[in-house]
Amino acid sequence: MSEMPELRQAVAVDAAAVRALTRAAYAKWVPVIGREPKPMGADYDAAVVRHRIDLAWLGDELAALIETIPGTDHLLVENVAVAPAFQGRGLGRFLMVHAERLAAEQGNTEIRLYTNKMFAENVELYRRLGYRIDREEQSALGVTVYMSKSVRAPVFRPPLSL
Repeated sequence: MSEMPELRQAVAVDAAAVRALTRAAYAKWVPVIGREPKPMGADYDAAVVRHRIDLAWLGDELAALIETIPGTDHLLVENVAVAPAFQGRGLGRFLMVHAERLAAEQGNTEIRLYTNKMFAENVELYRRLGYRIDREEQSALGVTVYMSKSVRAPVFRPPLSL
């Protein structure tokens, strides 16, 4: 990634942009699974209020986003979406590292996610990033792969001199 994205949290007025980016990012999966993936139909008016959605901007363009939901002992990655024009540039990896940092800063020991088994390139990306497959569940919508990764809280290191 040649240019570092600028991150900011989504607010209510960003819901339409979040929806549009997510729909564009997931459109490639419709022919693979024969239906719209769950994130394409999510209620982003509610999500921007209830969840944390971090927007990654490159210049004045919304390039990607990550949606996270705090659990009791973990952080759940609900959605990672990269605009088609920005795919393949490392933004997904960048956002996953960001989420892992958030999880650790919040005192969580684990970060979790789930994805459709048919999204094989996503499953492989998460495995390369150190996520393990915890289980797979069959439903009427297909096979969901549940994955997780341990994270460590940041270690406080006092300055060498004051």
